[in-house]
Amino acid sequence: MKLVIQRVSKAKVEVNNETVGKIGQGFLVLFGACQGDTTEQADFLSEKLCNLRVFSDGNDKMNLSIKDIDGELLVVSQFTLYADCRKGNRPSFINAAKPDKANELYEYFIDKCKRTIKNVQKGIFGADMKVTLLNDGPVTIILEK
Repeated sequence: MKLVIQRVSKAKVEVNNETVGKIGQGFLVLFGACQGDTTEQADFLSEKLCNLRVFSDGNDKMNLSIKDIDGELLVVSQFTLYADCRKGNRPSFINAAKPDKANELYEYFIDKCKRTIKNVQKGIFGADMKVTLLNDGPVTIILEK
């Protein structure tokens, strides 16, 4: 399981020109599942994400978590995080989890985050999504388990 986390001032995701998820300050999370991933990994990563201290405190030090600042989450599924580009010029996605399993883990991960974060938004699994964000920092972190 892989997360690409971007600290944002705001972000939104649209499907067919309709906004399906929108947040203010917080994290835009690109979520990818690979074959063999488990709910235990999702548990670990949701806990790590919600406690990741990358927001500034009163001394302008990265010392606060998203829950400390009452931040928001926008989680977008992205199987292309498991692109294998070692051979040729066309990526292989053979390592990505099958859609049914990936969606199950995606929804599970979101539910776990909702237990800690008040506003958790999401994209639509498998849809052609347009993501807009205002990266804050920029701060981008990759977590894997």
